[in-house]
Amino acid sequence: MLLTTKAYARAGLVGNPSDGYFGKTISFIIRNYCAEITLYETPELKIEPNQRDHSVFGSIEELARDVRQHGYYGGIRLLKASVKRFFEYCRKENLPLHGRNFTLRYTSNIPPQVGMAGSSAIITACWRALMQFYQVEIPTYLLPSLVLSVENDELGIPAGLQDRVIQAYEGVVFMDFNRASIEKRGYGIYEELDPSLLPPVFVAYTTKLSEGTEVFHNDIRGRWNRGDREIVSAMYQWANLAQRVRDMLLEKRGHEIGPLLNENFDLRRRLYKLSQGNIDMVEAARDCGASAKFTGSGGAIVGTYADEAMFQKLKACLEPLSVAVIKPQILPES
Repeated sequence: MLLTTKAYARAGLVGNPSDGYFGKTISFIIRNYCAEITLYETPELKIEPNQRDHSVFGSIEELARDVRQHGYYGGIRLLKASVKRFFEYCRKENLPLHGRNFTLRYTSNIPPQVGMAGSSAIITACWRALMQFYQVEIPTYLLPSLVLSVENDELGIPAGLQDRVIQAYEGVVFMDFNRASIEKRGYGIYEELDPSLLPPVFVAYTTKLSEGTEVFHNDIRGRWNRGDREIVSAMYQWANLAQRVRDMLLEKRGHEIGPLLNENFDLRRRLYKLSQGNIDMVEAARDCGASAKFTGSGGAIVGTYADEAMFQKLKACLEPLSVAVIKPQILPES
C-alpha cells in the first residue's frame, strides 16, 4: 500500500489576524505550492527526515543560512506530534486501529516562514494519510481543530484556526470564529464561497523577509489577554472587514473589495512594528494600482488587480525587489 496525500499553501484574503481572537476571515487555497506526504506499510514505524531536518553543514555560514530559511526545526517534529495526536484522538473516540506499521516521509515546496501556512500543510497532509491508512473518517469541520491542537498543545506554537480550515476545505472559505461557537463546539462556522466570485488576485512573496508566526503573534496575544482596548478594537475591525468582503462577493461586487484589503493592512501597520522590506513590498504593489496586504505573518502579500497589464506591471515592479509574483491556482486542474 502506497498512499500520497497533499495539502496546499494558502492566503488570508481579509480579516487576519483576527482568526485566533474570535474574529472572522476569508482565505483561499494556493495550489501552486503544496506539502506532500508519502506513507507505505513497513515492519517498523519510521518517520524519514527531509532535507530540512539535516544537521550536517559545509560551513558555519551554511548553517546560519539554513536556520534563516527553515528555522531551528524541520518537519520531523510536526509529523511525530501529528501521529501522537492522531493516536490519542482515535483512542478517545474508541476508533479501532489495526496493528500494521508504516514509513512516513514528506516534501514541501511551500515557501517557508512567509505566512503561507507551510507547517500546517505538512500536518494536514499527514492527518489525511493516517486517516486513509487506518480507514478512519474525521468530519471536515473537526479536522482543522485537530490539526491546530498539534501545534498549540503538542508543540507550543501559537496559531489560529484559519490556515487549517482553508487547508481542510480548500477553495475559498468565509470563517466566523465567534466566541460562542468556539467555546461550545471547538470550531467555528465555515461557509464555502464560489471562487469565481473573486476578482483577479495575485500573491507575491520573498523568503528574505520571513519573520515567522511564532514571533509575530506573541506581543499581540499578551495585549489581547490583558484586554488592551486598541487590540480588542482592531480585532473587531478586522472581523468587520471580512464580513463586508463576504457580503460584497455574494452580491457579485468583487471588483470593489480592493480598498477593504488596503484598510486591513493599514490597520495592521498602525499596530505593529513592521520591517521596511515588508512595507516596501506592499507599497510597490499599491504604486502599480493594485491593493495589497499580508497573506499571513509577513513576507508574502495578497491583493487584487484590474487586468493583465496591471499584473505585468506588478511583476516588473516587484521582481527587482527579489519578490516573486504569481496568479494563485485556487481550483483543481480540470
